[in-house]
Amino acid sequence: MDEVAPSGSETQLIVAALVGIAAIITLITWLKVHPFLALLVGAIGIGIGAGLSPADSIAQFAAGFGSTMGGVGILIGLGAMYGKLLADSGGADRIVDTLVGASSQKALPWVMGLVGALIGLPMFFEVGLVLLMPVIILVARRSGLPLMKIAIPTLAGLSAMHGLVPPHPGPLVAITTLNANLGLTLAFGVIVAIPAVIIAGPLFSTFAARWAPVSVPALFTTGEDADGAAAKERPRPSFGAALFSILLPVVLMLAKAIADIWAEGSDAAWKSFLDFVGTPTIALTLAVIVGIVVLGRGGRMGKAGISSTLERSLPPIAGILLIVGAGGGLKQVLIYTGIGQVIADAIEGSSVSVLILAWLVAVFIRIATGSATVATVTAAGILTPVAADLSTPMVSLMVLAIGAGSVFLSHVNDAGFWLVKEYLGTTIGQTLKTWTVLECLISVCGLGGVLVISIFV
Repeated sequence: MDEVAPSGSETQLIVAALVGIAAIITLITWLKVHPFLALLVGAIGIGIGAGLSPADSIAQFAAGFGSTMGGVGILIGLGAMYGKLLADSGGADRIVDTLVGASSQKALPWVMGLVGALIGLPMFFEVGLVLLMPVIILVARRSGLPLMKIAIPTLAGLSAMHGLVPPHPGPLVAITTLNANLGLTLAFGVIVAIPAVIIAGPLFSTFAARWAPVSVPALFTTGEDADGAAAKERPRPSFGAALFSILLPVVLMLAKAIADIWAEGSDAAWKSFLDFVGTPTIALTLAVIVGIVVLGRGGRMGKAGISSTLERSLPPIAGILLIVGAGGGLKQVLIYTGIGQVIADAIEGSSVSVLILAWLVAVFIRIATGSATVATVTAAGILTPVAADLSTPMVSLMVLAIGAGSVFLSHVNDAGFWLVKEYLGTTIGQTLKTWTVLECLISVCGLGGVLVISIFV
């Protein structure tokens, strides 16, 4: 990542960021301003306060908004279509019935943590979230367990894999930058991720359910098709068909990731094909198309029913799209002001243990910019000279320390924060007490695991 020249003094940047974020929280929680408007006003205010011109502040917000919508926004839209199709066809009901029927209430949070980890292994966090949200909500609704007992373990599995285990972009960039061994990093990453998912998922979910006793959102409820027949009265797709439709994008993206690792630079036709179908947008588009055929036919929805389902899937997520996009705009303003680089420069040259230093650098940049990828790339760049003098196992552990730090303290400048908040229907305070704490637990547990492994290598 190119170094960003700070737009003002260090003090000015830090004060602008702190005041702006505090203002955003105040606008939303006290004045009850819509989060989209609060994020817009706060982002522009931070930019101006940090020394950017009003025009640059607006331009950077728009650039961040557009970039987020071009990536996450498209995935949310496709995920909403697929999720509604899965629900209305009865496919989600079939999966939920199988999961609930095969698991006791005590075991269900552990099962959901495993599901989140498996789905999250090859997937971007946002893709996994939009795919699994119908299952999360319907499992909570059907099992009678508190929403957080189901959602938190699933989110923990998704997030831990995203931050700690390649082939996600952040870990892969750090592996390349630091010249780490991919296989060793992958093995260490899985070892570190397992206890992190357990602690931040099933174990923490008990406390999260008490701190945020929210009702299950009225999303992915079964609608009615054109002839008025309730979806639950129609035949349902088989469990195998529903599972196939969910796993299709997972397999496609995993195949692309493996091909990227083992056939990097290849011009073979099969590699080009996997590069295309394994792109998140294409993989989810294919999931929707296959879902129309497999789920629609299995649920006997008919053309009119499928059309109605797809049409009704998008209006409920309009607010989510605006809020997530605005979160991306705020993040871009913070990055453009250079505050992340200021924090990185302040920590560089410290005498702290290299693994703790790697974690701290990523933590501070993550808190400042809201971007796990920016935190990972920046921290890896700073620590490249240090890594050159370390053993192969220690370099792999440094990659994981950076990855653990990159997920710390997700808050209002992170688009993922707003995505989770809006999907689960929590307040900002409840999201901080659940999602943000979950991310901190994964981060700290990840660092702990890295330090323990470092004793033996």
